[in-house]
Amino acid sequence: MSSNKKSEITKREILDAAWGLVAEKGADVSVSEIAKAAGVSRQAVYLHFASRGGLLIALVKRADERFGIKQGFFDAAAMQDPAVRLDMCLSVWFRFVVEILPVATDLIRLRATDADAAHAWQDRMSELRLWYQNLVKGLQEDGALKPDWTVDTAADYLWAASSVQALSLLAVECGWGFDKTSLTLKKTISDTLLA
Repeated sequence: MSSNKKSEITKREILDAAWGLVAEKGADVSVSEIAKAAGVSRQAVYLHFASRGGLLIALVKRADERFGIKQGFFDAAAMQDPAVRLDMCLSVWFRFVVEILPVATDLIRLRATDADAAHAWQDRMSELRLWYQNLVKGLQEDGALKPDWTVDTAADYLWAASSVQALSLLAVECGWGFDKTSLTLKKTISDTLLA
């Protein structure tokens, strides 16, 4: 096995161990704890990730890869019918949120006091907002976006209405469960945005 391939495997093993640890204990775990869980030295973690912040960003990007969010979005974007496209995109996102909820909730909690957590969260949310902007632009080009919305304001609304926080508040705090929450949010978002 080449050293590059071995290095990639080690990197994935570190990220997968870190995911389990962060999901269990929270995102403020130490690099030493992550190294121990992965069965490598602290130095090995820093060789793969220059900093704790780099590790957290790689961790959330690895979640994208593990749970197939990008492919799901690409498949949804290929739908010709704008209502189906929006519904599928939201379904993909909500399924992903269920998978990442423990880690996402902790990154949200820590972002006010932990610059690394804030940067990791901002990195992923910036990409999601860009995806939503492209989705909404397509809806507008198809004549499916209500005329009182601009692409920017509709994308902002979509991002906020489908946020991890909104899903968690309804599904967990209000006790709706994820299925009811997903169906309700998809309907209200669709009714609000689509002509």
